[in-house]
Amino acid sequence: MKQYSKFIRSSGLLVTMLFATTVLAASASKIDRESDKALDVFREDVNGAQVFLDQAAGYLVFPRVIKVGIGLGAESGEGVLRVGGQTVAYYRTTSGSIGLQLGAQAKSIVIAFMTKESLKKFRDSNGWKVGVDGSVALIDLGAGKTIDSDNIKDPVVGFIFGSKGLMYNLTLEGSKFTKLDKS
Repeated sequence: MKQYSKFIRSSGLLVTMLFATTVLAASASKIDRESDKALDVFREDVNGAQVFLDQAAGYLVFPRVIKVGIGLGAESGEGVLRVGGQTVAYYRTTSGSIGLQLGAQAKSIVIAFMTKESLKKFRDSNGWKVGVDGSVALIDLGAGKTIDSDNIKDPVVGFIFGSKGLMYNLTLEGSKFTKLDKS
């Protein structure tokens, strides 16, 4: 019974942290500034990043996605959708997980839509979910590596970078992307 009550308290803490993330939502200008910084890091760390972004029909940038886990895990962050290098909409990403996990992690995510069709399907959706509404080919690139756009043929490509923290999980499976009203 003690372990059960510990689990309930831990779960309550997790829900509280995610609620705080939602309540303390950033302004549109702050999300834009943070997204610009994340893209600068992406371009500095990965050779060919700018050429790749220029070839994309559009791309999502989540400058800071926080994942916390105590038995149950939850992840959330806010970002932008850019088309032609310009912000056209704001989005939130969320996901949850169950399993052996303890800790917290912050990471940045860039998801590139390489075709107009994949971008349109994303924009027309009401809450796009990875693995249900579309798949994302996750590219694992360490610092100083090069994107070879000739070898990347998938319509939607994701990059996770700048991971900091005690928990490490390179996946976007189950992540949901919901459009935000930041007008």
